[in-house]
Amino acid sequence: MQAPRLEIKNIVKDYGGRRVVDDVSLSVMPGQVTCLLGPSGCGKSTTLRIIAGVEEPDSGTIHVDQNLVCADDVHRPPEARNIGLMFQDFALFPHLTVAQNVAFGLPKGRVTDRVHQLLAKVGMASHQADYPHQLSGGEQQRVALARALAPKPRIMLMDEPFSGLDDRLRDDIRDETLSVLKDEGTAVLLVTHEPGEAMRMADEIALMRHGKIVQRGAPYNVYNAPVDIEASAFFSDINVIKGKVQGALTDTPFGQFLAPGVPDGTEVDIVIRPQHIKIDFDRGGRGPNPTPEDGSAARGVVDRARFMGASSLVEFRMDFDGSVLKAVVPSVFLPKPGMPLWLMIRRDRCFVFPSRKST
Repeated sequence: MQAPRLEIKNIVKDYGGRRVVDDVSLSVMPGQVTCLLGPSGCGKSTTLRIIAGVEEPDSGTIHVDQNLVCADDVHRPPEARNIGLMFQDFALFPHLTVAQNVAFGLPKGRVTDRVHQLLAKVGMASHQADYPHQLSGGEQQRVALARALAPKPRIMLMDEPFSGLDDRLRDDIRDETLSVLKDEGTAVLLVTHEPGEAMRMADEIALMRHGKIVQRGAPYNVYNAPVDIEASAFFSDINVIKGKVQGALTDTPFGQFLAPGVPDGTEVDIVIRPQHIKIDFDRGGRGPNPTPEDGSAARGVVDRARFMGASSLVEFRMDFDGSVLKAVVPSVFLPKPGMPLWLMIRRDRCFVFPSRKST
């Protein structure tokens, strides 16, 4: 069985009495991209700096290719860990050419071949004699990637490396970077606060909050089986419908929802994403008949509708409690404010969590 390229266990780091990294453990296999995802200030960049060797943890261990590089009595310096680094600031040397930047720090020998190979791989072969100030942001990012890969690191740590790029370039650059890293067989740990970036790049997402990893898994699983309401809300807008459990069921205006294992009397939050709400027309004050898949329909009145490009966002004021629910509809759907419509909720796309007031 293949061993992890990177393995960290029980990493802890305190600053001024505040725990910023709290018992973090994860592993990254060769050729795998893992995204450490979370809001600003959750401890993900500190975790990355600890792995790089720039900071020391208070406790925990780090192994690179099963070799111990960090423990209570071990702290290998960054240059001895065979780890490449890419940060928001590309940090290219302004007085060196593109080729000299990529070659910087390489041992003597077949430097020229390695530099040419990498610059060709990132599409910068024709810019070897240029200086960083002559390049666009996307071109500088490609050079920074080539420089980070030049020593053939076993692991690449990336801290928000695409955040400074123009939106029009970002997706292309991310895809090109991912292709190069996969081709090199590098294990990648990418820090980002953007769920879309993590979904686009990662083989595995580690969702971090308040210094802890709260959920790990493939992007599909993390998105479609969130551990709590905060995890579901981090990936997209959500609607929340309140209910109370009785006999493992919760009564709502949309019909009953299963809540297995939840004690009777527990208040719950039923979470549904806007794109999973179904809309039907009002028929003289009546809506569609209930179905096992979608439950009962509940009536709402359009507050406003906005065209978003590939979809339309419609906000409804619900008859049953005056709350606002949002629905996302593909293409153009712009009903006028005040128009009554009926909403149904797909049972297979709902999440039921104990209400935060109940926990």
